[in-house]
Amino acid sequence: MTSLHAPTRRELLATSGVLFAWPFLPKLARAEGRDPRMLTVILRGALDGLALVAPVGDPEWAKLRGDKALTLDGKTPALPLDSFFALNPAMPNLHRLYRAGEAAIVHACATPYRERSHFDGQDVLESGLPNPGRAETGWLNRALGSLAPEARVKPQGRAFAVGPVTPLVVRGPTPVMSWTPTRIQPASEDTMARLIDLYHHTDADLARAIEARRDLTSLAQAGDPTVIAPTEGRTIPQGFPAQVRAFFAEAAGTAAKFLARDDGPRIGALAFNGWDTHVDEGAESGRLATLLGALDGALAAAEKSMGPAWRETIVTVVTEFGRTARINGTNGTDHGTGTVALLAGGALKGGRVIADWPGLKAADLYEGRDLAATTDLRAVLKGLLKDHLRVNDEALATSVFPGSVDVKAMTRLVG
Repeated sequence: MTSLHAPTRRELLATSGVLFAWPFLPKLARAEGRDPRMLTVILRGALDGLALVAPVGDPEWAKLRGDKALTLDGKTPALPLDSFFALNPAMPNLHRLYRAGEAAIVHACATPYRERSHFDGQDVLESGLPNPGRAETGWLNRALGSLAPEARVKPQGRAFAVGPVTPLVVRGPTPVMSWTPTRIQPASEDTMARLIDLYHHTDADLARAIEARRDLTSLAQAGDPTVIAPTEGRTIPQGFPAQVRAFFAEAAGTAAKFLARDDGPRIGALAFNGWDTHVDEGAESGRLATLLGALDGALAAAEKSMGPAWRETIVTVVTEFGRTARINGTNGTDHGTGTVALLAGGALKGGRVIADWPGLKAADLYEGRDLAATTDLRAVLKGLLKDHLRVNDEALATSVFPGSVDVKAMTRLVG
């Protein structure tokens, strides 16, 4: 089962969120003359999809959220996508990609999970199973295991340090390379030396992890291109929009540079924490707007860092569930159901919002409180894995997403 508990001191020192990358190239895709890349970004904490992509054409929208509803003529106008949906103004880069046909949004979607526990929701999201449980492997690792590898990539330079806490989505028998950055600010050389000396006597494994982290940090500071910069996975600092933007952009940008290399892997995953907006959500100018702006910058950084490889890239942004349709008494949103999945990349057939819209009347809301989910997120992921990476239908229905025979892969996502 994935480790989603509060971090211990040991974990804070040795590990946090990671970039994972598969060191193989998909054989069938390469045989077709393609060299596809896929980066999966997990937003941990649950995303208010209505605040990200507002249904401005639904007459119930303004009634539902009142002066907190994003509109086309508000103080900070939303960015129009089509005649019905508009994008949060904090995401101009995503809007630019959308208009260029290189981004798409799937609205009113969710995993099969219908309760409201972050732990169980993330377990279902990352395991690919229909219910939470003691899963040992994640859907991305199993998908990679179903692909015939053309050749093993042999990156130059030092090997990556592997931390003890591995996200479930990439856990499994298929080999991955990983970089594990710290959650804390870099310590001085003197502090690092003292920590290593201390833990050599009390916790040899932790001492070795700190040593590996110190060595890789030295390489990163020296500009070694084989090292992923130590940024991704830390809890988002509150009240520092510039730092949040830099944090997200560096994480996504360095990941993309790694995936773009001729001798680099082609599939990766990373996670951003902090999306649990129970209080003071601030969709236009507060906390959520800061997070969305940082995510927007991360997508732009990935696009720039991929260079020419962007045209064969798909970035998928997903979360464990949505948030309540109504704003609560503390100007936040509680745990919900339906949300959005964001897709970006030059390999997409983008420029559209994909939605079987359920409506926002009280009778239309799931359990009277949530945006109802009308699209199974597994259908989206299946469509991308099938048409972009060439994972076959049998593997998708039986091993990648067990128990999903009735969930058909979404078609026409890939250009």
